[in-house]
Amino acid sequence: MADRKPIESWLTDMDGVLIHEGVPIPGADAFLKKLRDSGKPFLVLTNNSIYTPRDLHARLNRMGLDVPVENIWTSALATAKFLDDQRPGGTAYVIGEAGLTTALHDIGYVLTDHDPDYVVLGETRTYSFEAMTKAVRLINAGARFICTNPDETGPSTEGPLPATGAVAALITKATGKRPYFAGKPNPLMMRTGLNAIGAHSETSAMIGDRMDTDVLAGIEAGMKTYLVLTGLTGPGQIENFPYRPSRVVDSIADLVERI
Repeated sequence: MADRKPIESWLTDMDGVLIHEGVPIPGADAFLKKLRDSGKPFLVLTNNSIYTPRDLHARLNRMGLDVPVENIWTSALATAKFLDDQRPGGTAYVIGEAGLTTALHDIGYVLTDHDPDYVVLGETRTYSFEAMTKAVRLINAGARFICTNPDETGPSTEGPLPATGAVAALITKATGKRPYFAGKPNPLMMRTGLNAIGAHSETSAMIGDRMDTDVLAGIEAGMKTYLVLTGLTGPGQIENFPYRPSRVVDSIADLVERI
């Protein structure tokens, strides 16, 4: 097998790679500074659709991590890009927060509960029974079902929280309709992100802390993959999967010199 070309662009997950429960992981600031100084294209990715890139830039900045707005790619942006390609200028009933509604507004979508083209489910802190009931009825009436990401739980300081994938399962059970997930591990999120920074998968690497989302999406998008052990996947779990990352490292600090 021919050797891979040198890495010219980097994609990295956020939670579990750069930060953990609101605290920067040692080495994250040095890694990001090296990326900025190198001039190489890069993206920080997150499956969480709650926040806009501007929100995330401000949150990371307060932690001492400098990530420009244009270097942040969310599942909400990937969802909006997908819908803009599929049905430009369409309509959607949205369950989600500013990250998702802003992304859809920015592509010219009208948000409505009157005969929408799509029901779009994203992350929110307040899933309501009323909103889920409306989503079920709209899907039964013909709206297509889209989800930002399949994560069934999300992290919090008190423990796991139900997330988009869990609510999607409820709606699927009530309608018999499975959603299309735009976020990781769908390689669509990686490919649209690469396109956004003018990068190519053959010369790109994906860094993540989860085998079932980050590494899988990177592999399916044709990128080199790095698994860090500062997040959800522990060293003893890697062999549980039928695929492997290109390399396993202890943390993001081990990758600073590879840029």
